Amino acid sequence: MNSTAAAGADQVHEASGDAKAGVRSEVPVYKLIVATSIGNALEWYDLIVYGYFAVTISKLFFPAHDETVSLLMALGTFALSYLARPLGAFVLGAYADRHGRRASLMLSIAMMTVGTGLIAFMPTYAAIGVWAPIGIFLSRLMQGFSAGGEFGSSTAFLVEHVPNRPGFMSSWQFASQGASTLLASAFGAVLTGALTQPQLESWGWRLPFLFGMLVGPIGLYIRKYVDETPAFAKDVARKQAAQTVAGDGAAPDKSPVWEVLATQKSRLLVSIGALILTTTANYMILYMPTYATKQLGLPPSQGFIATLVTGFVIMTLTPFVGHWSDKVGRIRIMLVAGVLFLCTVYPAFAFMNAHASLATMMVVMLWVGTLKAVYFAPIPALMSSLFPTRTRATGMAVGYNLGTTIFGGFTPLAVAWLIAATGNKLAPGLYLMVGAAISLTTLLIARTRMGAR
Repeated sequence: MNSTAAAGADQVHEASGDAKAGVRSEVPVYKLIVATSIGNALEWYDLIVYGYFAVTISKLFFPAHDETVSLLMALGTFALSYLARPLGAFVLGAYADRHGRRASLMLSIAMMTVGTGLIAFMPTYAAIGVWAPIGIFLSRLMQGFSAGGEFGSSTAFLVEHVPNRPGFMSSWQFASQGASTLLASAFGAVLTGALTQPQLESWGWRLPFLFGMLVGPIGLYIRKYVDETPAFAKDVARKQAAQTVAGDGAAPDKSPVWEVLATQKSRLLVSIGALILTTTANYMILYMPTYATKQLGLPPSQGFIATLVTGFVIMTLTPFVGHWSDKVGRIRIMLVAGVLFLCTVYPAFAFMNAHASLATMMVVMLWVGTLKAVYFAPIPALMSSLFPTRTRATGMAVGYNLGTTIFGGFTPLAVAWLIAATGNKLAPGLYLMVGAAISLTTLLIARTRMGAR
């Protein structure tokens, strides 16, 4: 190993060791998982519901002379709201590193619940005119800001409470996304199958958002009664002891945001690059019910049924892969899944378009869901190992949300535009291949130059 690789390995091992230095929490594991996963599940559920009902929302809040323009406006609002996520990552991530993971988790889920409630009760364009799309946009900004700090704080919370099983514990973050996909798809399938189009546009589309608004207070209550992580408490004690020794003339601690941007840029870039494949796949899945209707000519309910398969696979398989990654390492598993994704996703979309039906779409979504679960289950543990306790929540939050904003939130809009501009219905497959190539390159760099495992 050359000197550059050795230095990188020392940084990664130091960050990983920092997490393992803490004493294991006495809080029951199931309580930790529920307390953190419910917020991530609510975040992803809200996003999926908006994406699934984008066609209905576009008609009610973004009316235009052309249906494609109307849909692009709705998806554009979805994408632009992601600009608030990096801001939320900086603010709430730093808040978590300064004041504790639990405090940040309480704040993020409260804001998320308010944003969901605003969408649920927002009057349509026909009722209040231009204030309707403005209201939807502001609600999505609030959701984006709150979601910006959720991943970093909750992942740090999990791995610091049970530092000897980071892969298994943090994988529940993404398993909860599978549960959200399952639940949102069930809502979509039932509502589009049972209600007429006028009923769906009148009140039916609001039901999933009302449900999400009711879940929020439950998560807030659960998070109120969990303890702060031992690793964070130890870090606070260390800072206080250093301050006592140095006296009043000591320089204040550097901001976690400053430290990440100034001294941990390579770790941040690895976090973003590794995330690209999974976040583009995430938001492609979100777009699939719209794709099924607009490009495959299938009934809306069939698109939702097919994504139910993906949600089930992700929910059930992810924790097992997370546990496996604690045994054999993160990057080895991710490289295999990434290569399979790169080689098979375009043929899968070609097959689905050549034989458009519910059965073929379910087969493709089963395959995509399996590869996605295997690839992304180890990511939270990999990211947490890159940053020490003092900047862990900030580093993960910023890396996750920059990657999600740039490569995830704009995916539905980019794919819809690519299909409209080129007439190529297989554009989603090409888009995902590019994401896979970038992530695979990043993983190889992380393994060879930073010693990440």
